[in-house]
Amino acid sequence: MNSVVSFRKYFLLIALGCISLFANAQSSSVILNLAAYENRVQQKNDTLYVVNFWATWCKPCVTELPFFEKAAQTFSQQSVKIIFVSQDAKTRAVQVNEFLKKNNYSSESFILSAGNPNIWIDKIDTKWSGTIPMTLFYKNGTKLYFHEGDYASFDELEKIIHSKL
Repeated sequence: MNSVVSFRKYFLLIALGCISLFANAQSSSVILNLAAYENRVQQKNDTLYVVNFWATWCKPCVTELPFFEKAAQTFSQQSVKIIFVSQDAKTRAVQVNEFLKKNNYSSESFILSAGNPNIWIDKIDTKWSGTIPMTLFYKNGTKLYFHEGDYASFDELEKIIHSKL
């Protein structure tokens, strides 16, 4: 009987540790390849996925990130999901996570590690020159909207989100 109790305590501790790791992982970037990225944003459901491609070294990207975070809060009661896709190298994952944490960004975040950008940029959108920031909107597995360049204000982003709901 003692070994059963010990096993249950041990199992409970492991389960709680895994839950804690998962909760902490939600606020940090996960490295995705192109197929995993596509699976994440092209889901066949009524959620509007607003996907912002950015990097910590990109001043216009960093300037507009608060607009996306505010959108996540503004549309939290609706089927809108904001996703940050960092163009920082996967070797900079720690720095990306520190940046997100320092700025209290809680939106889902990934680092895209898809190899040669000259190949995968066209797979994401043939209109994309590779310039960041860049934003895509997906719903029901379909790309609805492409925007290359930064947003001048939260109001501009909010208006586009409303038009796609």
